[in-house]
Amino acid sequence: MIAMTHWLRLMIAAVFLPAAGPAAAQDGQRVDVQLVLAVDISVSMSKDELEIQRRGYASALTDPQVLEAITSGSYGRIAISYFEWAGVTSQRLVVPWTIIAGREDAQAVVDRISVPPAWQSRKTSISGALVFAADLMEKSPFKGIKRVIDVSGDGANNEGPPLAPTRDRVAASGITINGLPVMTQAADLKPYEVPDLDHYFGECVIGGPGAFVMPVVGWEQFPEAIRRKLLLELARQPAVAPEPARIILAQAKPDYDCLIGERLWREDGRQHMYNPENEPKHRNRR
Repeated sequence: MIAMTHWLRLMIAAVFLPAAGPAAAQDGQRVDVQLVLAVDISVSMSKDELEIQRRGYASALTDPQVLEAITSGSYGRIAISYFEWAGVTSQRLVVPWTIIAGREDAQAVVDRISVPPAWQSRKTSISGALVFAADLMEKSPFKGIKRVIDVSGDGANNEGPPLAPTRDRVAASGITINGLPVMTQAADLKPYEVPDLDHYFGECVIGGPGAFVMPVVGWEQFPEAIRRKLLLELARQPAVAPEPARIILAQAKPDYDCLIGERLWREDGRQHMYNPENEPKHRNRR
């Protein structure tokens, strides 16, 4: 009788536990793709640019072609997680692991990512974002045929662990890291900013099977770039996007200085005006 009562309590608790997202996670549930969207919201982006970025992800996730790509896979569903990042201690999980198997699921995710971020941080830690994303992958209750981390950003790593070794460790676990460098301020770069951000992403950020970089040089290109990027990531086999999208595939060139972001930040005299103690801690792990 005691054992039966305990069993009933467990069953009742399972029924009334809140789901992690629009579709509840089940341990080991198979999906076509596990996709982590890691979105830069550092202070180098204006409020208008952040709004364009959110709308770009929202429109891409509900695009008919993207939804068709999701539902036409072997399992007809993907698992997605979305977080915002800036400095090494600044990551905020906006959408925990959630199944998308149709438009209703996608719209529920869009409703969550459409809320403006409550904070922004000055520094940029792509390595911190990769560590956070890899941790999300490790703790995911889903099992994907493909595992992809999709990193967008408008600057080089200038805080946290060295980027290239971090990237290598994540890619060695079978995760593909794709990059979307936002190069909309090329004509007005600060002294600590990298001019060839697309090549920086190609050499220091992306890695793993079929990894690629899709640069954005104007905010008007952002929604279409996100849509094309998702279609490539959802494809069963690595593909090449049609023009005018520009894609840079992963290449190993060890001569590239992957610590250039940290070096430029140290050399810029204005960095001394920045006091990290004035910044609230916003890290939000699972």
